[in-house]
Amino acid sequence: MGLSVIILAAGQGKRMHSARPKVLQLLAGRPLLAHVLASGKALGASDICVVYGHGGDEVQAAFEGQAIRWALQAEQLGTGHAVQQAMDGTPDDNRVLILFGDVPLLLPGTLQSLMDATSTGEMAILTVVVDDPAGYGRIVREHGNVVRNVEQKDATNDELAIREINTGVMLCPGAKLKAWLARLDNNNAQGEYYLTDVIAMAVADGVRVHGIKATKQEEVMGINDKKQLAEAERALQRRQVEELMEQGVGFADPARVDIRGTLRCGKDVYIDVNAIFEGTVTLADDVRIESNNLIRDSRLGAGTVVHSNCHIEGATTGPGCELGPFARLRPGTELAANVKVGNFVEIKKSNVADGSKVNHLSYIGDSDIGANVNVGAGTITCNYDGMNKYRTRIGDGAFIGSGVNLVAPVEVGSGATIGAGSTITRQVPNGELAISRAKQVTVKGWKARSKRIEKRGD
Repeated sequence: MGLSVIILAAGQGKRMHSARPKVLQLLAGRPLLAHVLASGKALGASDICVVYGHGGDEVQAAFEGQAIRWALQAEQLGTGHAVQQAMDGTPDDNRVLILFGDVPLLLPGTLQSLMDATSTGEMAILTVVVDDPAGYGRIVREHGNVVRNVEQKDATNDELAIREINTGVMLCPGAKLKAWLARLDNNNAQGEYYLTDVIAMAVADGVRVHGIKATKQEEVMGINDKKQLAEAERALQRRQVEELMEQGVGFADPARVDIRGTLRCGKDVYIDVNAIFEGTVTLADDVRIESNNLIRDSRLGAGTVVHSNCHIEGATTGPGCELGPFARLRPGTELAANVKVGNFVEIKKSNVADGSKVNHLSYIGDSDIGANVNVGAGTITCNYDGMNKYRTRIGDGAFIGSGVNLVAPVEVGSGATIGAGSTITRQVPNGELAISRAKQVTVKGWKARSKRIEKRGD
């Protein structure tokens, strides 16, 4: 029996006060809907349908190319009506799991428990026990099975005392769900078709309804405003950091780290406060990340140290590298083993071989730097002529003095030395010294200009 996942994502989200549709609000760097889709895919669903409405073009564009069946809910007539829009393409013999695009923290394991608890033809709903159930539908059980969901306004005093509530997440047999949805009516104060009404229909038809309790309330947290979005962000960050600590990663303060993507760590990795990881980041064994660093889509080799206040994006380092403080590695940067990139150095689309050093206040762009090269403070590779980019090549063991401009395309040979303050425009042979400076001139009798001071009249 296959699995269809229907995700309700048509809401506008007015309380977000945002031009962006609610399901595209970002949580840990990804849209809310992306988290829900990932859970559905993790269950091996053969059919995933997203019911969209407000901002539909924008929502579909955000997931272009993914295996998603889209269903339009042009009018917002309730959750039951929303599911009806998705049923035409849903196979009758599939089980149907209904999720919500603004409930992103559900774990695949929790959803799998719904599937494991039900046999063919049975139904399951996800519930949660809360301290204050005010405003929520209560779950009424008999002999352990769910017999109905009662709304607060209709509940008796005994039912009001129940703290188990309905999350809205449910698993149903496809053909039976279609029949129940066809029987829904909107004879209620809101004039809407309620999905929860199918629970009573299932019981009336003799279908067993399992109530599976979520172990953590944060899993079923719905997000309707920016405050709840921030609370969900903290909950998800805490979950991710706890998983990494279980794997042996050390954190100075688990509450002051943000992972907005995927972070993979080797053994004995240590991460200080205010580190942000975006995209896919891999830290090998013994990597140390000091405070206030942003690392995006990068791989750092074993034993690499990132000192404070660095910005690293699209870069790769070999083992034993030392970066920063205040260094910037831009996309296309590849450092070999034991490379040192010091304070206020920027490197872009360049290869730096073993043991080389770029210690201070330098810009290295579109360059190939050999092994054991020393690049002096204030060195610039002039790689752009206003129209095209050109490469600079520096051979093994070269020494580049301070304040040097290397005007690309240019090549500095192995073992060559460039005198401080030089502007190099032509090839420097292996082992040679190159100096290119304007002749120093002293102008005798020159006086610095001074500001003219005038008295103003009264």
